[in-house]
Parts: sequence; C-alpha cells; structure tokens
Amino acid sequence: MKKCIIFGAAEFDELHLPIEKDDLLIAADGGLRHFEKIGRDPDVILGDFDSLGYIPEDARVFPVEKDDTDVMLAIRHGLGCGCREFFIYGGMEGKRLDHTLANLQALCFLRAHNARGFLLGREQAATVLENETAVFKGCEGIFSVFCMGEPATGVCIRGAQYELENGTLTADFPLGVSNHFMGKSVEISVKQGKLLVLWDANNPLPITP
Repeated sequence: MKKCIIFGAAEFDELHLPIEKDDLLIAADGGLRHFEKIGRDPDVILGDFDSLGYIPEDARVFPVEKDDTDVMLAIRHGLGCGCREFFIYGGMEGKRLDHTLANLQALCFLRAHNARGFLLGREQAATVLENETAVFKGCEGIFSVFCMGEPATGVCIRGAQYELENGTLTADFPLGVSNHFMGKSVEISVKQGKLLVLWDANNPLPITP
C-alpha cells in the first residue's frame, strides 16, 4: 500500500523515510514551500492558501470558512486514494498551537478510518495507538503517553524507565508524561481505547506488529 506524504506549513528538519516512486505527495497550503526546497513536485496542491499567500497553478482551492483544516483536506484526499499510512510533516511546533492540536486529533481520525498517521516535527514525533501494540527499537530520550478520549485500559509499558502493567489512563490526569527510553526496546500497548504517543523526533519510527 502506497504511503501518503503530506507537507504542512510549519518547519521540520528532515524526512524520516525516503520518498518512493509510488508515494502520494500532497502540499497542504504553505507546505508547498517545503516541496520547493527539496526540489520535488507534489502530486496534489490543496488548501485555502491563506498561509502561502497566492494560489498555485493547478491547485485545488477551498474556502477559508470550512470545517476541515488544510491538513485534514489532505488526509481525506489520501484516504480517498486508498492510502493507509500517512506521514505528516510541518504539522507540529508551528506558531498555532490550535493547529497542532487539530493535527493530533487528525491522528485519531486516521485510526478511526483504519489508517495510521505519523506527525513529524523538528523536535517531536507522534502517533496514536488504538487497541494495539507499538515497539520502539534503538530509541533514546523522552517519550510520553496520553489518553485520547474515553479511558484507555489494559495499558502496558515495558522496557522503559517507568513501567506500567495493565494500567488505566484517563484524559483528566497526565500519568504517562515524561518517561525515558533506556537503551533497549520499549513496548507500549493498549487493550481498549486510544493512546497518543510522543517521542523525540530524532529516533526511529515504532513498529506496529
């Protein structure tokens, strides 16, 4: 299944995976500048273009007053093209905290549509787990785990500085903040519910068996 690579307007330092021939490349508004920097043409350019400041040729133009963010428009397009793995760059650590939060919610949207998203910024990366396990190998630094929505039950964190076995995380208490990789594989699992996992962006992406 081909990957969908989305560039948003916020900054990021590097790609976590090389762009492959069959990948779907989408520029969401100001994310077009990032494609220009790496010398690649996106397959699709879309948005309301309030960030970019002009309307590119062959762009799909949407009104400013709409329910979807530009990144969400890109996600919907990727899902419509059959993509089930999304790599979203330029969607964290920008000037708008509300847009970062919207992009974190978009990770939940992807899981609800049988897809997976990775939100990749300059300092941190994020994904959402739902009723599943993720394994982090060769990682260093800090990671945090947060409940998204209804209580997350059967939560296990193994191989980290602070371990948890069959715990429950809720959205009203940040029990999973500021854990540490310890130079060995870390396994994070949840039996029921959604977990937002954030980690230092210079680490490898997790494996989800």
